Amino acid sequence: MKVDYIIVGLGLAGLAFSEKLEKENKSFLVFENNSQNSSLVAGGICNPVILKRFTPVWKAKEQLAISLPFYDQLEKKLQIQIDQKFLTRKVFKSKKDQNNWFVACDNPLLSDYLNTTIYHEKIKGIIGDFGFGEVINTGRINTSRLIECYRNYLSNNGLIRFQRFDYNQLEITKKGVVYSDVEAEKIVFCEGFGVKKNPFFRNVPLKEAKGELITIHAPDLKIDFLVKSTLFVLPLGEDLYKVGATFNWEDKTSKPTKEGRKELVEKLKRVIDVPYKIVDQEAGIRPTVKDRRPLVGVHPEYKQLAILNGLGTRGVMIAPWAANQLYEHIALEKELDSEIDIKRFS
Repeated sequence: MKVDYIIVGLGLAGLAFSEKLEKENKSFLVFENNSQNSSLVAGGICNPVILKRFTPVWKAKEQLAISLPFYDQLEKKLQIQIDQKFLTRKVFKSKKDQNNWFVACDNPLLSDYLNTTIYHEKIKGIIGDFGFGEVINTGRINTSRLIECYRNYLSNNGLIRFQRFDYNQLEITKKGVVYSDVEAEKIVFCEGFGVKKNPFFRNVPLKEAKGELITIHAPDLKIDFLVKSTLFVLPLGEDLYKVGATFNWEDKTSKPTKEGRKELVEKLKRVIDVPYKIVDQEAGIRPTVKDRRPLVGVHPEYKQLAILNGLGTRGVMIAPWAANQLYEHIALEKELDSEIDIKRFS
């Protein structure tokens, strides 16, 4: 079997690169063994503002220009609904928060996203003595639904193999690579934190940050917007809300823990004051980088090998943009954005 590309891993990174290849009429085969699930359990929030510091997300405008039509096209292609639009309300903790909000509203990079009005009305169930700031043009991508449907799409078209990738079987040739019965010009590794076991890219400075979320049933809450405070409360419909998330730099497992649940419950006490029941708990490992930029590029010795990784907590925004960057670098020899090129660590 001959293809243009082999892709290892089908989280958001692998999915975005697969879509780019299909758009460019390039053939490919994906290998996926379900070992990395950060995209499956992610909140999937699309928000161009870092609300902890009232600052713009890195390259938010460029990312949104690509990601918004990207998910719109996927909805049509797969005939599913994954893009949920809503407002985000930031809970202010002090007068200082309010003042910082007004300063942020004057930032031209944020003016399209921040409402200058501070809302003081009481919202039933939400603790907010100093009011709320409103972020517009935000939403959520249902990443688990998207990846599930995309895997089915690839499977139905013979474009994916659900098996563990064995690095020892990869043969690098002058013309490309050979793996089992597959010949390809290039191979792109989109493995999340699984790249730590990859002998070709194991030295990239990727750190694993475990994140846990809970889903609660809160019939008295009745909100249709995302609440951002010490954690986020995301409406799912039918009185269900996803709550998260934790950061754990020590635990490398993808199993939910009692400690993670306890932390979320304690923080939630400071955000809502209505009864609720925990109906689900999830955990995943985020692939993060110390400078909070993706890891994109080709192997310094083997130009047939490439990496697309380290999307962090804002993968839904970054993935389509980063996939475009990598494809144009490989196929059109365009320079990568220097802030994402893995050569910055060499």
